[in-house]
Amino acid sequence: MVRVTDGPGERRRGRSPDTVSAGVGTRIHVGGRPSPHAMAVLEAVTRIPAGKVMTYGDVAEFVGAGTGRTVGAVLSRHGHEDDVPWHRVIRASGEPNPAAPAEALRRLRADGTPLRPGGDRVDLAAARWDGLTRPDRP
Repeated sequence: MVRVTDGPGERRRGRSPDTVSAGVGTRIHVGGRPSPHAMAVLEAVTRIPAGKVMTYGDVAEFVGAGTGRTVGAVLSRHGHEDDVPWHRVIRASGEPNPAAPAEALRRLRADGTPLRPGGDRVDLAAARWDGLTRPDRP
């Protein structure tokens, strides 16, 4: 149960807050809808081409707000849509999404993403995308 303080000494019980802070002045959603910050994160993630990846921190830097953790929070709440390639956002170690690593690796392989020997991590040197370079041009 979420408890939000209305004012000094008062609480609303059982109601979700209108906004949820992800820290660093970011909001994840407003009234159940993705916030402007969340929309920026989702837009950045949808731009990652097949065969390329960005780390959680890369996405935060690209949108200019939040942290890798806030990007993870956005994806956990809003990344389930079919058009959001959530699997292309990985940990800085090259490990796939921790919530569904087997599914993420399956999708990364299907995308043709370069993996390290053993196949359990992405080869960041080969697959990292800067958000600017088109995959068909250097």
